[in-house]
Amino acid sequence: MKNKFKYIVTLWVVLSFTSSCTKDFEKINIDPNRPEKVNPGVILSQLQYRIVNNSVSAARNFTHELMQVDAPRSSTSGLGLHRYIVNPGAGVWSSFYQNLTDIEDIYTIADRLKENNYKAIALVYKCWAYSILTDLYGDVPYSQAIKATEGNFKPSFDKQKDIYIQILKDLDTANGLFDDTKILTYGGDFVYNTSVLTSGKNIGIQRWKKFSNSLKLRLLLRLSKKEGEINVKEQIAAILADATKYPTFTTNADEAIFRYPGTFPYFNPYYNARTLDWRDGTYFTEFFLNSMNVSADPRRAIWAIPVTVGGVSTFKGIQSGYPTTLEYVVGQNSSYTDALKTLPQLGVMMPYAEVEFIKAELALKGYTTGKTPKAHYEAGIAASMVQWGAAMPANFLTQKSIAYDATLSTEKQLEQIMIQKYYAYFFVDYQSWFEKRRTGYPVLPRGTGIPASNNFPSRVPYPTYLQSLNPEGLAGAVASMGADNSDTKVWWEK
Repeated sequence: MKNKFKYIVTLWVVLSFTSSCTKDFEKINIDPNRPEKVNPGVILSQLQYRIVNNSVSAARNFTHELMQVDAPRSSTSGLGLHRYIVNPGAGVWSSFYQNLTDIEDIYTIADRLKENNYKAIALVYKCWAYSILTDLYGDVPYSQAIKATEGNFKPSFDKQKDIYIQILKDLDTANGLFDDTKILTYGGDFVYNTSVLTSGKNIGIQRWKKFSNSLKLRLLLRLSKKEGEINVKEQIAAILADATKYPTFTTNADEAIFRYPGTFPYFNPYYNARTLDWRDGTYFTEFFLNSMNVSADPRRAIWAIPVTVGGVSTFKGIQSGYPTTLEYVVGQNSSYTDALKTLPQLGVMMPYAEVEFIKAELALKGYTTGKTPKAHYEAGIAASMVQWGAAMPANFLTQKSIAYDATLSTEKQLEQIMIQKYYAYFFVDYQSWFEKRRTGYPVLPRGTGIPASNNFPSRVPYPTYLQSLNPEGLAGAVASMGADNSDTKVWWEK
């Protein structure tokens, strides 16, 4: 009887304990740090970090070598971008399409929540990402892309012209959706401060609107040769004529830069890069540094490590496209400063300086911009200095190697603008390459180690895995483009 009593008491205690544990089970097992429902702010912050890391890495690992910003210390295989060898898929195909799924999710969720500012931001990111993809490859999946949940695993490729037409429309839509009387309800924006109102206005949202229209100017200028197929001049003139309806960047505070906070997990992508990978295996080129040395450009000290030559500290570069028999000694040429690995403003999507150089070219071509080509040119250089934290010497803009010469031919004036635009594109995805393809500038020296048969590339060949994953779509794109190699010109370059 005594044991039976103990059993009953024990059972009662266990049941009571179990009841108390399960009574509030759902309540106590809710993580207060994890949202129950996904909102656009949660996706936005992660998207911004990942996609800018992709673009920054593209600049460092692709564009800088191809555009003679830097070159590998040793390159004995005969390959390499500096010899105009472009491997299939050597771009942001996979990473950008993965990010585009998040962009679509932001738009869809924001549409359901009636959050127009998030919708507009998603459209800007979509346009920015697709403009880079199509300028890299030409025809790409667009209208049928990101539809795997609908069962479409083999999307067709859209023609570049059609993609551009829709991008321009989407940027107009974004411009109309932005509402600067509201904050971003769910936060998540690391590019602009969109969480506060100042005198009833959201300055961060105003800056997103400026980014949208500045990006549209970039893309319209790229389509200059296609006037007649697209009303390029009309659209450019409309933006320039109405700064209230179509505002663009006017100060460095406007520029589209993801500023790395330097806190976990949002570190600069090169934060933990080994010395060998970051600078000992790569040096700046003679082309990049020599003209900066002539003008004593103050950005050198921020970007490059000086070396001692004949007892004198100097910035020294190497050849690009050099013969395979040549190998440079470690430590005898200038490479990237370690400070760049932790620099917050390395996450550049579109700098203010670029807009001034765009307007300098437009003014040169007769558009009404409110300033002369010279004034825009000088403003562009000044903006780049501010962006990188460099103090511009008082006589910098008047020295012979920098001073804008309005007496030169239009073509020579354009060359002046483009060489400074080239420097302003430091770490900006593929833009200096795209602009070189559009204008021919800057004129790059051809290294003696580049085979005569190798032409300066016009695009990146499609990833080889598409031959098995989407052979029908790939075949249609190749037929439309005419070929699938790095010499094939995209629509706007023809």
